[in-house]
Amino acid sequence: MLKINIITIGKNMPEWINQGFNEYAKRFSSDLQLNLTEITNIKRFKNSDLKKIQQEEGQMMLKKINPQDFIIALDEHGIEYSTFELAQQIQHWRENWNNICFFIGGPEGLSTECLQKANIKFALSRLTFPHPLVRVIVAEQIYRAWTILNKHPYHR
Repeated sequence: MLKINIITIGKNMPEWINQGFNEYAKRFSSDLQLNLTEITNIKRFKNSDLKKIQQEEGQMMLKKINPQDFIIALDEHGIEYSTFELAQQIQHWRENWNNICFFIGGPEGLSTECLQKANIKFALSRLTFPHPLVRVIVAEQIYRAWTILNKHPYHR
């Protein structure tokens, strides 16, 4: 079974965000498990050192992974996959790893350490999305790719 863990900065999301993520997470059969690990973001103030906050949040994210995990960092400079390319990637990952982690950073993005640890840097789009919404989009895209691989009619 492939386990995918989305590790993200930010807790206490609006209920519609939680419902959106949970709607896709529950749709998988027993061959794929989608989980969400939320990390409390560090409070930002007018004179906060944003680089230091980004590094501290990155350290908290890195504590949530195991050495054998395959890490995918969501980053605006990463590879953009089409839906079918993402499905092919998920098939490849499923054949080679049991645990995959997606990193979604906070408002300043991912720390340098998280980006260096990543096996792949992946861009959802050239558009900028609100961080809470990204977890829902990632869950939906993983589900869509999974349905393509399983010849389910969801992706028409």
